[in-house]
Amino acid sequence: MTAQDYMAPESVGRLQQRALGAGIVGLVACGICVFLYGDQYADRFFHSYLIAFMFVLGLSLGSLGLLMLQHLTGGHWGIMTRRPLESATRVLPVVAILFLPIVIFGMKHLYGEWLNAPSSGEGRLSDLQQSYLVPNGILGFKARALYYFLIWLALVYVFNRWSKEQDLNREDRALRRRMKMMAGPGIILYVFIMTFAAIDWVMSLSPHWASTIYGFLFVIGQLISSMSLMIAVLVLLSRTAPMEGVVQNRHLHDLGKLLLAFVMLWAYFGFSQLLIIWSGNLPEEISFYRTRLYGGWGVVAVLVLIFHFFVPFFALLSRDLKRSARLLPKIAIWLIFMRLVDLFWLTRPEFTSNAVPGLMDVAAILALAGIWFAVFARNLKSQPLLPLGDPKLEEAIEVHEY
Repeated sequence: MTAQDYMAPESVGRLQQRALGAGIVGLVACGICVFLYGDQYADRFFHSYLIAFMFVLGLSLGSLGLLMLQHLTGGHWGIMTRRPLESATRVLPVVAILFLPIVIFGMKHLYGEWLNAPSSGEGRLSDLQQSYLVPNGILGFKARALYYFLIWLALVYVFNRWSKEQDLNREDRALRRRMKMMAGPGIILYVFIMTFAAIDWVMSLSPHWASTIYGFLFVIGQLISSMSLMIAVLVLLSRTAPMEGVVQNRHLHDLGKLLLAFVMLWAYFGFSQLLIIWSGNLPEEISFYRTRLYGGWGVVAVLVLIFHFFVPFFALLSRDLKRSARLLPKIAIWLIFMRLVDLFWLTRPEFTSNAVPGLMDVAAILALAGIWFAVFARNLKSQPLLPLGDPKLEEAIEVHEY
């Protein structure tokens, strides 16, 4: 078993080309929208850009979380997905660059409500909100963002470097222990930092509202989108050599069970937040749901409930579906789409009562997702598709059913 035997097939190269083409089309469409929206183009652009950015950020960070979870717990599912997960995490430097337009040009278009909040009277922030958001204003926002990305990038670097070393030193069991020992604190760091990032970048769009579970909603949403992506990629790779016959139904079954668990956890966090705020019935807390559960946004909320939870939940209860290379990827791709809808529902009501996405929304998603998938495909081609130095690899690819 050599590295050359498990390099990516031509389908990955085609994915890279198509994704790059989609990204270019999206960028051109964004330019067209600038002329269509006239004086309002900056606001509309950054409202759409933030949704697209949070989506691609979730693909990379969710993959980092799954990668660390695999090192911590083991399991054949992690061995089969480790290389795609690592490839997704290595897109994070590009995602960091994509954040620059927000911090350089977009803050006044997104966060004006707390940047320009009065120090007293109507519209005043609470003491806690003022102490976190207002001191140093834009400078504090940028400094925290820099710390977030430095920590995430450090975790990406460590786990990718150690995984590469494992391929060269297959008998080094101490290296495997180091990865496992680092994974636990790494997961805690990921959840902790993502919580503050969600507060800074999304929850602060409505600075008078707060939720202690908000960051966890983003973390579990990222895990859903990344696990869905891994399922789709693994099935794509399994259709041709060298992964043909390597990916088995039992691997898909394990991934499907994890996806079901994440969907249930997302629903639990979302319902817990709603129940606590509904029970408290405080004016400063109900503002979030008051704008999202009525009118057009109420329709979107129902769609998210049905198609992000109920349909995937009941579908993934089926053992046969979780083991199907034909049906499971369709559920996974659908969940990726619903993650976009959920992000749209979480962010856009702060800016408009119109719940219908516009051309700029589609263009921004197409541009950033196209760039992300192009870099992801390039990364996937750069290494073998399996971690050849993992001592459990032969056991993971052994053909058997259960």
